[in-house]
Amino acid sequence: MQVIDVYSRRGCHLCEILLEQLIELTGTKAKILVHDVDTRDDWRERYGDLVPLVACQGRVLCHYKLDTEAVTTALAGTE
Repeated sequence: MQVIDVYSRRGCHLCEILLEQLIELTGTKAKILVHDVDTRDDWRERYGDLVPLVACQGRVLCHYKLDTEAVTTALAGTE
C-alpha cells in the first residue's frame, strides 16, 4: 500500500478541503499521513508557504490544490 504524505497546518481551510478530496480519491488504495508543518522547524521552512502539499515517496505531487492525475499516477506506479 502506498503512503501519501500531506503537509498542512491547523486552521487551514485549503488543507481541510484537499484532505477531504484526497481521502475520497484514494479510498483504501493508500495510507494518508498528515503532518502539521508548524510542529517542526524543517517542515515549516520547507513546506510552510506551500501548504497543503501532497507527496508520495518523497516526490511532491501537488500543492495548494489536489492534482488528481498526479495522485492517481503515483498510486498506479506509472510515473
